[in-house]
Amino acid sequence: MFRLDRASAGYNGHAVLSDISLTIEAGERVALVGESGAGKSTLLSMLYEQQKPRAALIPQDTALVRALSVFHNIFIGRLHHNKTLYNLRTLAWPARAEVDRVRVITDRLRLTDKLFTPVGELSGGQQQRTAVGRALFHGGDVVLGDEPVSAVDELQAREILTALSESHATVVLAMHDLGLALAYSDRIIGIRAGQIGLDAPSADLCSSDLTSLYRT
Repeated sequence: MFRLDRASAGYNGHAVLSDISLTIEAGERVALVGESGAGKSTLLSMLYEQQKPRAALIPQDTALVRALSVFHNIFIGRLHHNKTLYNLRTLAWPARAEVDRVRVITDRLRLTDKLFTPVGELSGGQQQRTAVGRALFHGGDVVLGDEPVSAVDELQAREILTALSESHATVVLAMHDLGLALAYSDRIIGIRAGQIGLDAPSADLCSSDLTSLYRT
């Protein structure tokens, strides 16, 4: 699904990742962990570029259109499946069939009472769940998420991670909560100082095994 061979990346002349080599096979559930600034988001971006047509992305900033409703922001996830005229008509006058399709997702994310509320009026957690809903509606073979549960409580986080795992064959998520990362992945890739500091099956690890990634 993904392959990097001694890849490097940076911004404005500043190296973020250097000499990264890894392979992620179809069907794997991978958690990227490491302290802030280690390069997790950059690595996700590199992976997304390899499978953009097939991948759903949950960016850390959610990338929602604040003036549009929850329905519209989730429906945007499948614009690429429809003709332009159909999309414009649905965005202006949502068809019952499309509303029902989106409602299946909002029911699961406990957002249906906000279905036609502009996302700019929602809490941070509700906005994050809307971004997850867009990825679920997008479908595809793989989902990549940058801290997709950072703004929700643990129960909601578990619901979201379960939904992502059930809806996509391959899951790659940058995670802050180490317990959730271990529970909802089968492989942990730890990033430290712009390089891979750990790559091991989740079943072989516990939270204390990951603390070295966070020591300066």
